[in-house]
Amino acid sequence: MGEELEIPADDPIVLFDGVCNLCTGFVQFLIPRDPAGRFHFASLQSEVGEHLLAEHGLDDHDLDSIVLIEGKKVYVKSGAVIRIAAILGGVYALARPLRFLPRRLRDWGYDVVAANRYRIFGQKDQCMMPTEDVQSRFLD
Repeated sequence: MGEELEIPADDPIVLFDGVCNLCTGFVQFLIPRDPAGRFHFASLQSEVGEHLLAEHGLDDHDLDSIVLIEGKKVYVKSGAVIRIAAILGGVYALARPLRFLPRRLRDWGYDVVAANRYRIFGQKDQCMMPTEDVQSRFLD
């Protein structure tokens, strides 16, 4: 990467498809439910996103998945969504028991939605631009 960026070592980082309406909607859902600002965000298409994917051995990762990086741990697809819900806590932690379902089954459901997300939810021409009040939480 050209200019060295400060990437949080321990805070959870959500990588998302920056041109997908469903994915950016998910990020916009997370922001107000995380008033402590624990989550940081980067689009999968960004230089930071590509760097983080490569750093965690996911550089050949396709762009149809939410990725959560939490320290040295990496969660993808349904595992990422369940872990994000657990971090949010409260009513969202009710999703935690879903981790006991076979991952193949969870990820199959995730993949069905991911494969159809542009058709169902639409696509943006460019990555979302964060508002000033949360811009510091975006790494790209």
